[in-house]
Amino acid sequence: MGLGESVVSGRVDPDEYVVFKPLLADPDLDPVIRVVIGGKHAKVVYAEGGLTRVVDTDPARRAAPVLDGTEARRLAEWAVAVERHYGTPMDLEWAKDGRTGELFVVQARPETVRSRRPPAVLRRYRLTGTGELLATGVAVGEAVGAGPVCALASPVGLERFPGGSVLVTPVTDPDWEPLMKRAAAIITDHGGRTSHAAIVSRELGVPAVVGTGDATAVLADGRPVTVSCAEGSEGHVYAGLVGYEESDVDLTGLPVTRTRVMLNLADPAAAFRWWQLPADGVGLARMEFMVAHQVKVHPMALVRPDRLSAEERRSVDELTEGYGDRTEYFVDRLARGVATIAASRWPSPVILRTSDFKTNEYAKLVGGRPFEPAEANPMIGWRGASRYYSEGYRDGFALECRAIRRAREESGLTNVVVMIPFCRTPGEADRVLEVMAREGLRRGAKGLQVYVMAEIPSNIVLAREFAERFDGFSIGSNDLTQLTLGVDRDSAELASVFDETDAAVTRSIETLITIAHDAGRPVGLCGQRPSDDPDFAAFLVGAGIDSISVAPDSFVAVKQHVAAAEQR
Repeated sequence: MGLGESVVSGRVDPDEYVVFKPLLADPDLDPVIRVVIGGKHAKVVYAEGGLTRVVDTDPARRAAPVLDGTEARRLAEWAVAVERHYGTPMDLEWAKDGRTGELFVVQARPETVRSRRPPAVLRRYRLTGTGELLATGVAVGEAVGAGPVCALASPVGLERFPGGSVLVTPVTDPDWEPLMKRAAAIITDHGGRTSHAAIVSRELGVPAVVGTGDATAVLADGRPVTVSCAEGSEGHVYAGLVGYEESDVDLTGLPVTRTRVMLNLADPAAAFRWWQLPADGVGLARMEFMVAHQVKVHPMALVRPDRLSAEERRSVDELTEGYGDRTEYFVDRLARGVATIAASRWPSPVILRTSDFKTNEYAKLVGGRPFEPAEANPMIGWRGASRYYSEGYRDGFALECRAIRRAREESGLTNVVVMIPFCRTPGEADRVLEVMAREGLRRGAKGLQVYVMAEIPSNIVLAREFAERFDGFSIGSNDLTQLTLGVDRDSAELASVFDETDAAVTRSIETLITIAHDAGRPVGLCGQRPSDDPDFAAFLVGAGIDSISVAPDSFVAVKQHVAAAEQR
């Protein structure tokens, strides 16, 4: 919007459109899988005498997309034609006439960054210097980052967060994501391996040290620090700019395994960062993180706005500006998030878990509080399958189904497999599958497969009955462990008791695999333990697991663990 100078200089955050090339040739499909509306708070316009000046962008224009779907597709088609003509990846510049709306390609030159990067190489890091240790916590990823501390108590505008700074804050939530993308590293006082900061940082490839306890107290704003996640499971924050070196791992040397090794993904913005990993698909795509990041609004707030306060309505109106139908905002944003992750691994399977927020987490979404009860124990409360057929969330689940249908049928990403979490009984499974069928997602139709999370003891005890209703199982080892042993996984006092290798848990896993295989159903496991414990990965391989799904930064190590176990 305005002249291109503001984009090139980095003065504004522009719109972003991602078009999936493999589907571009089919006129019946929508290949625009991702649209991010940038801030565009300012624009450069012509002034008198052939000069230019910077002016504020009108709020309505800031919120509106610069291109519609047809225009984005046309530019993508031109880009493919130009690349085909020159026989190499190209970097194109384009312009849109402000009066006529006509599109022009104004420049084309060979792309020289991504196309020259070795496609099968993964980067590793190693410290070469030392420094005063300032803080420690849980290491997220295996990289090293350094820069001046930018300590914040709440999110700020991008213009107030210098790119390349080390973000230090008590805790993050989806509102922090724009800053996290610009950070050299992230440090939090609170959180563990499954916290928001850990999951998003891992997928963005930004090193993070979470759960330090006191980082905001001991790290002074502006102080240069080095954040190292390259020294094991504990992350270290050092004073000053400590030297480190990078090396590349050739992925072509990774062993081939019978057991599929897949990825856990949540953030569509980071999905294509990991395309070079020779993974067998996505074993867990977390819908709730897409809702929290891309949508931010509770779906029932869009269906029943009459139950919102005036302040909540204003917040919803701001987020959904430009959408005549507020529910279309939810479907459109979520469908594009699903499509982006599915495209990143096409045509391998992408197992999408429908929303698995707990009630206290749903309540934090914009407009969520009127629709969520206060539960004493949300972990085993109204979550997962029990929500999908209930009056309190049935219409919200319908929007989730519409988004899945759009990604699968309109965008053509039929590699999406739906997975139902926290399904307590076979009867509950029947009710959820019936609701899905009414929303156009009928198991078996158009190649649709539906899996179930195996995370409750009843899923093991009644494995045969669940196998009759679902196409596969995915073991959620964290919940299965805590519900089998009766241990709160977040309790520090019980940390020594929470053990995924306890015989009660491992025997349940073995039992499920045997029964599922007898019924012709595959079984996978998604969890952190195979990444941290080669013996646990070996146990899974010995038990006959079909797939193991891990965080992208653990893929190489787990692939090697699995290969070693298969050779025993």
